[in-house]
Amino acid sequence: MLGSSRTLSAPVRFHFRSLLLTAARLQTFLAGLVLGCGLLSPLQKSAASDRISWPMRAGPTMDSVVAAADAKDLPLSWSEADQRGISWKIRLEGFGHSTPAIGFNRVWLTAATEDGTQQYIYCLDQQTGQVLHHKLLFENATPEPLSNPINTYASPSCALSQEAVYVHFGTYGTACLDPETCEVIWQRRDINCRHFRGPGSSPVIWEDLLFLTFDGIDAQFVTALDRRTGKTVWRTDRTTDYGDLDANGKPKLDGDLRKAYGTPSVMVAEGRAQVVSIGSRAAFSYDARTGEELWTIRHDDFNASSPPLHYKGHAILNTGSRGANLLSVRLGEATRGDVSESHVVWNRTKGNSDLSAPVLVGNRIYSVANNGVVTAVDADSGEEVWQGRIDGAFTASPIVAGDRIYFCNEAGDCFVVGVGEEFKVLQHNVLQEGMRASPAAADGTLFLRTFGHLYAIRQ
Repeated sequence: MLGSSRTLSAPVRFHFRSLLLTAARLQTFLAGLVLGCGLLSPLQKSAASDRISWPMRAGPTMDSVVAAADAKDLPLSWSEADQRGISWKIRLEGFGHSTPAIGFNRVWLTAATEDGTQQYIYCLDQQTGQVLHHKLLFENATPEPLSNPINTYASPSCALSQEAVYVHFGTYGTACLDPETCEVIWQRRDINCRHFRGPGSSPVIWEDLLFLTFDGIDAQFVTALDRRTGKTVWRTDRTTDYGDLDANGKPKLDGDLRKAYGTPSVMVAEGRAQVVSIGSRAAFSYDARTGEELWTIRHDDFNASSPPLHYKGHAILNTGSRGANLLSVRLGEATRGDVSESHVVWNRTKGNSDLSAPVLVGNRIYSVANNGVVTAVDADSGEEVWQGRIDGAFTASPIVAGDRIYFCNEAGDCFVVGVGEEFKVLQHNVLQEGMRASPAAADGTLFLRTFGHLYAIRQ
């Protein structure tokens, strides 16, 4: 299948774009020289670095861990009441839960009208919050109702590479944009499913591929696109036995039990790169190059949304909301077929997070349940190390910066919790508005997307 494409060939366009990026980086370097001469304002004296700090929803290593260069000087405390730590705050038009993607002094995120008839891309200057691009990408005459009060039509996050920005709205469209001009290089609107409760799975970049996940009520599959051309490289349908058919052989609840929001992770085990993807009622591994199904594991949950974690040759899976399991699956050449009974090292059946994804620090898995219960689990054994509680309801996933974890709730509170052998809240910060979008970080700055604004918070 082919999506629509612009006129220049991919190699020519990407070579030209590389020249543009080189020029942009030279401009950043020259600005740094001017900064060194003390000619810029105090706000501008924290120049962004010339690299990609937060390329996808779950950060540079797909596990929500902030790189050391970006974690340095990340703020511990801030206050909106006296503007302490608030570098800038900008009102966003429309709605969205997408996590900002950050690189080359720019912040990218999506938004949509409440009814889903229009979907946009935002590009902002990382230092000042100035809107560089605010572009309408897709229009939809009759978008399917969300059927829930939580999701939006702009919940999948962008993915950022050296040459392009990839924007995804699930069945409503996927586009590759020029990062300098915001012009569309290619787009696809022919990869479809009925999301029923709205799209939520974010795209993932790996080498020359872009992985997309569709777990709707009528179709469930993972597909890989050539990220330079938008052409389909492979598509693999789920082989899940959902066990949800009624007496007439039709899925119960219109197929709602088949719905999931999972963003996959790419893991390399014994030399083979595999896409580990959690869907409703089952998780899968696919060969990253071919899409061949390698293994599957059955589970009882739906609404899966957490990206899998890779730990010492094991995949750590959180299977979904309402009684989610947290389990460890041993990877390797022998991990083939249905491994539900053979390769599960441990399975924690209670007290796990639901929509908020777990994070891994050292040999500890940290997570927060919707009700604010924070848990530390030993990644080798699955045994609970400690439990504590912070206030509020939690949908956004935390991020890790050194020995700190940032948990943000739906009321606008951000709790900074210490990494260690006991539960310790280091700081409780408050914004005027709540959030369901996960935080991002770059160059010592924390980026928080609330229900109506984007904040840049730094020391």
